[in-house]
Amino acid sequence: MKVLIVSDTHHYNENYLRVLERVAPVDMVIHCGDIEGSEYLIADSAGCPVQMVMGNNDFFSDLPREKEFQIGKYKVWLTHGHNYYVSMSNETIKKEAKDRGVDIVMFGHSHRPVVDIEGDIIAVNPGSLTYPRQVGKRPSFIIMDIDRKGEAHFTINYL
Repeated sequence: MKVLIVSDTHHYNENYLRVLERVAPVDMVIHCGDIEGSEYLIADSAGCPVQMVMGNNDFFSDLPREKEFQIGKYKVWLTHGHNYYVSMSNETIKKEAKDRGVDIVMFGHSHRPVVDIEGDIIAVNPGSLTYPRQVGKRPSFIIMDIDRKGEAHFTINYL
């Protein structure tokens, strides 16, 4: 199974569409928020199931603030992350993930890509396809691959 994880597109969807074309086909798309009115474009262009949540800039959105769902054997918690101080560190969101009993937390907000695997918790932030803030400031996304044994592997990719 191949999952495309993106975040913080902020209504500028050119890079999202480029990434979809580059990595297709995918079995699922996950958007970690700050979509800013592009929910239908994100979903309609994916060609597969899509999971999305509201970010701190998604005013008047009907999207949920958080979601929990399964990907294979993994229980996933999807949130934008701004309520968990992710711009400072991943510690608060990882503690909340552990308290919720999830395996993977996916979030955005900081515009910096991260795959943080510690103990039983995997914290994943794809960064931003529109306004990257990490060193080098390249638009980023993550591909999650589930191998034949059901194990998840994460790769940070850049445009």
